[in-house]
Amino acid sequence: MLNKRGGIAGIALALLAGCASISESPDTVALPRVSSFSASAPDADLPRGWRTWVLSRFKKPTQYQLVDHDGRTVIRASARSSASGLVHALRLSPHEYPFLQWRWKVTELIAAADNTKKHADDSPVRVVVSFDGHLDQLPLDDRIFFDNIRLVTGQQLPYATLVYIWENRAPKDTVIPNLHTTRIKMIVAESGRKKVGVWQEVVRNVREDFRRAFGEDPGTITAVGIMTDTDNTGENVHAYYGDIEFRRVAPRQDLYTSD
Repeated sequence: MLNKRGGIAGIALALLAGCASISESPDTVALPRVSSFSASAPDADLPRGWRTWVLSRFKKPTQYQLVDHDGRTVIRASARSSASGLVHALRLSPHEYPFLQWRWKVTELIAAADNTKKHADDSPVRVVVSFDGHLDQLPLDDRIFFDNIRLVTGQQLPYATLVYIWENRAPKDTVIPNLHTTRIKMIVAESGRKKVGVWQEVVRNVREDFRRAFGEDPGTITAVGIMTDTDNTGENVHAYYGDIEFRRVAPRQDLYTSD
């Protein structure tokens, strides 16, 4: 039996990036690249490929809006005891495009958040990447968990999900396991208050992160998503997301700086 409160954050994150749930929308196309936010006008519709993902009709959704912030069009996320995200379908090889680059800005941390505890599993920013794979090769416990989720939600979880988060306490690069399945792993991309209030440029090698988290090579990338959630802690938080891009080679360090 699933613990609904304890399991919802990890389950929601996986469903956010789930390839089966994306395919439910007839006008959704898995693109070979992530559409940028900066090419859109403030207050415009989401760029092609992006769509809102509501986790549950019983949960208050986080609000996402294209805004002009610091001279660029970015996504502003506003969470008030809420949880939902934006998701973008992809079909991309992590071996050809192993480097994931994005910008985010956190205006305040969630004081009570602790992603190592199921009752406090919130984050002001998350970047979520899902991967394809052979479900029949999963351990029995994971297959049972996947079957239970499909029965409850009508949706198939992706083979594996990496979630990059900004944590309060856990050190950068910590891998935090999900309490219900081995197929969801959180990686601390930033930690603590030092960089709160300024834009951060993050570059991760998703191929190596996947190998470290799951002990195997990654399959095809099927989606990328963003999520700001405060449904467990009940707090209010605002955050910003800039463009997200998969790259063949790592960008030179002198090509970007924090604003």
